[in-house]
Amino acid sequence: MDTANAKNFLESYNRIDAQLREMYGFKPSQSFTDVVRRSAEKNSVVRKYETELADYARLRNAIVHQSTGEFIAVPCDGAVRKLARIERLLCAPPTLGSLPEKKIVSIDAQLSLRQAVLLVSRTGHSNLPVYGGKRMVGILNSRRIVRALGAALARGESADAFLSHTAVEDILEDRDLLVYYRCMGKEDSLLDVLSAFENNKKLIAVAVSERGRPGERIVNFITEADLMRISRAVEDYE
Repeated sequence: MDTANAKNFLESYNRIDAQLREMYGFKPSQSFTDVVRRSAEKNSVVRKYETELADYARLRNAIVHQSTGEFIAVPCDGAVRKLARIERLLCAPPTLGSLPEKKIVSIDAQLSLRQAVLLVSRTGHSNLPVYGGKRMVGILNSRRIVRALGAALARGESADAFLSHTAVEDILEDRDLLVYYRCMGKEDSLLDVLSAFENNKKLIAVAVSERGRPGERIVNFITEADLMRISRAVEDYE
């Protein structure tokens, strides 16, 4: 019996098992099928391949004789390739750093809203990282500008005066970074991006920095318009 397929299958199976237990802190006593079921609630890859992984758990038991540890069956090439691909997606997924970086237009926190509006109009960029010195302190978008301007008009203020005398930093809200944006690093997975948009319907963009830490310089924005391309990149990942 040629056991190469059985060995390769079990190597991928064991790596997936170890990766999920490490990622989510499952106990050694929990079965692989239980690990998969619980991981599917948190991980988009497991959720997508949950049925296959459950089938592979049964196949694993058929391959190895429980008492002797000897191979008593050999999986087909297709099963080995499929499980190896799932392993790569979980253990070495494609990262945000693999995407081409967009041109990012930023603005200083102390500049006026008038200057911000002119910048948005001239560049067409609707998400502007705001910096106080070298630290990113927020993200300004056209929605936030319109909301602030509308409130000023409701108070009876002049639009021109409000835009000219209000600094960008004055209308930023910390809540925006928590609700409408998600900060990630270059080493984060493309799958995490898909999950972020799936789990938060209010998400405007994923803001990418070197390590995904607060205050870092933004090097890329991922919006809903990019999701089809990212999905294809994940599907084609080998």
